[in-house]
Amino acid sequence: MADHVDITLWIDRRWKNAIEKHLKGETLQEHLENVLDELCNQLPEQEYKRISAEIYAEDAAEREAREGARTYAAYHVTEHGQEWYFKTSPGEELLVACKKLRGYVTAEKGTAPDKFIGMFFGGQPITAKEFDALTAVRMENTGKVRGVFDVNFDKREFSAVHIMDGWRTWAMRDVSPSVYHATRSRFASADEQLSKLLELLDGMEITSAGHLSARNFSFSDEIMMEEDGKLNFYVEASFDVDAAFGTFVLTDKNDDWLNIYANYDIAEDRPCDTLELTLCKGDGSEESWSYPLNAAEQKVLMRKMEEFCQQQTGMSLREYAQQLHEEQAYLRTNASARRGMRKKRNGIFPSLMWWLF
Repeated sequence: MADHVDITLWIDRRWKNAIEKHLKGETLQEHLENVLDELCNQLPEQEYKRISAEIYAEDAAEREAREGARTYAAYHVTEHGQEWYFKTSPGEELLVACKKLRGYVTAEKGTAPDKFIGMFFGGQPITAKEFDALTAVRMENTGKVRGVFDVNFDKREFSAVHIMDGWRTWAMRDVSPSVYHATRSRFASADEQLSKLLELLDGMEITSAGHLSARNFSFSDEIMMEEDGKLNFYVEASFDVDAAFGTFVLTDKNDDWLNIYANYDIAEDRPCDTLELTLCKGDGSEESWSYPLNAAEQKVLMRKMEEFCQQQTGMSLREYAQQLHEEQAYLRTNASARRGMRKKRNGIFPSLMWWLF
């Protein structure tokens, strides 16, 4: 913090008024401040630079400390076909966000803002990219980002990022009464109310596009090494894939099924940015496309990949990838050596046959 000193001068008002008449538009205080600035500028250059550098460093440290103590929440709101991304500070946690949602959807006409974003005063607009970056910070559990929420009134869905499970999504019709019952007691603390809210919402989660969670990522079959140096995981389609990917396979009206693949980039030491989907239709045709993963989905997918690799191989992803890489390098070396031996034999035997005859 800067070491400020208060300098107070006392002067009769008549002297002050008389002096200011001759200062050409300056007040006496402004004039004295300019005099102080000039005195500072007359200091030896080395001393002036040293003091200026110290003050600048102290101001920067103070700003950094204030920013370090500040918390945020990030929101993506969809309502009537429009989208907004914004952040708030201090950041709200799940309980507060749910209370705001209930306050908005249950308010009598004319008593609440026209749009949900009107419930947040001082919200700062952000980009979709900044929203994803704040989501990544939330998943790191630093305490800096206390909540990340996707509130979609057009789909009537409320999604929140959990630091272990990734996204959790509930229908708004379940969130509103749950938060009401969780906060009825005036004597319960905020932690107790949050615990009650989570207890009431337990088992009500739904699958939502853009909000895959830990429960959506389970694998089967062995981990395969792809030619492009990536590890390939087969994701079991044991959840509502129609809600997640817009397909129509969970029905007896067709014989379609969906193959889902997740890839781990060995060089980057992280999951690839997309899931690879192949829709196999009953008529024998196929359709393939990619599903982009956001920061929360990638983080929880990485954890599930690591867990599955440990179960299947007893090794971490990095260790298993290194072993496969060494095995492939060994096979390539041996294959190259065998090709060389064949070439050598093909070159020797004809001349030997000519000498013999």
